[in-house]
Amino acid sequence: MTTLIINIKELLQVRDSSILKISGAEMAILPTIKNAYLVIQNGLISDFGSMKDLPNVNPEKCIDADGKMVLPSWCDSHTHIVYAGNREQEFVDRINGLTYEEIANRGGGILNSAKKLNETTEDEIYNQSKARLEEVIRLGTGAVEIKSGYGLTIEGELKMLRVIQKLSQNYPITIRATFLGAHAFPLEFKENHKGYIDLIINEMLPEIAKNKLADYIDAFCETGYFTVDETEQIMEAGIRFGLKPKIHVNQFNSIGGILAGVKYKALSVDHLEIMKKEDIEILKNTETMPVALPSCSYFLSIPYTPAREMIAAGLPLAIATDYNPGSTPSGNMNFVVATACIKMKMTPEEAINAATINGAYAMGISQTHGSITVGKKANLIITKPIPSYYQLPYAFGSNLIDTVIIEGEIFT
Repeated sequence: MTTLIINIKELLQVRDSSILKISGAEMAILPTIKNAYLVIQNGLISDFGSMKDLPNVNPEKCIDADGKMVLPSWCDSHTHIVYAGNREQEFVDRINGLTYEEIANRGGGILNSAKKLNETTEDEIYNQSKARLEEVIRLGTGAVEIKSGYGLTIEGELKMLRVIQKLSQNYPITIRATFLGAHAFPLEFKENHKGYIDLIINEMLPEIAKNKLADYIDAFCETGYFTVDETEQIMEAGIRFGLKPKIHVNQFNSIGGILAGVKYKALSVDHLEIMKKEDIEILKNTETMPVALPSCSYFLSIPYTPAREMIAAGLPLAIATDYNPGSTPSGNMNFVVATACIKMKMTPEEAINAATINGAYAMGISQTHGSITVGKKANLIITKPIPSYYQLPYAFGSNLIDTVIIEGEIFT
């Protein structure tokens, strides 16, 4: 099937196929074509250019995008959207003065979500999760990474990963699965860290690998959670089972997690709210993508990733939602882009690059997603009529999306 989009006010993120990520000063450049067309064939971008060069096309479907922008759909490289229930009471507890750490220390936080997940059937978890997935697709997300980590038992983690697999099978959106058994220590292993790590390595990982349930392995490397040494053990084991690391680091403290991530060639290091100069230096000239989660900082009222210092140092940067029940109950990438501009002082060009091509890199799919490139998947956002793409972060409370296309088909 051929679809032709014509009269595009501005076609954003036009890239050569060799470009897989954008770093440093180049992040401020967003290549575009004004008054453009785009051709989709069999779910892929087959051609695009200026309307004055429009070829003779006989499409089955023609979309007139007069006054509208077209850009690649958002690539959300860090989410936890498979979970049970909610943690709205903790939201009120924080309003009343408790910190994230204080809530966790009294049995809330991740352990609260783990309890709910293990008490909920797999079918019910799937039904709750698919509603969230459909919502984020309608908000413009065309690829998403989803983590486990609210099971913290063999069966709980496998249950989550099976739900992620089922979502991937039932929806056209590209989904990457990450095993995050090392999200927190269950109460029964609070004083026996080695016992739980042995469970992850010797029992969970073999079962996950046998059933091909995950693409990546993750650990929450943070004070009070997993130490650097423990994180390295988990990354090593994941690599042995064919899972590339993507790790949580530097959310509340800088304890050496970034160095460990680079050492084990992690695809990404995520959170980065607390960054020392040496952390930035370590990331230079590596293949590891730094990922900021601005709506987590917004929701928890913690520092924002220092984007300006990192970009000035020549680093790439991706942004993602961290959609989860405790610290970011939102998968709205449009709000993430706006918050990156408003609170992290990223330019609209930098934020769009971070949410598309660099987001795709952070989930290992930038050869097929994240830019307007011939041969890439036709995962697109068509905006409502807007004066410029600056409107996307500027009008942060408005839904400016008119149409979402996933693999060449309009998602309804």
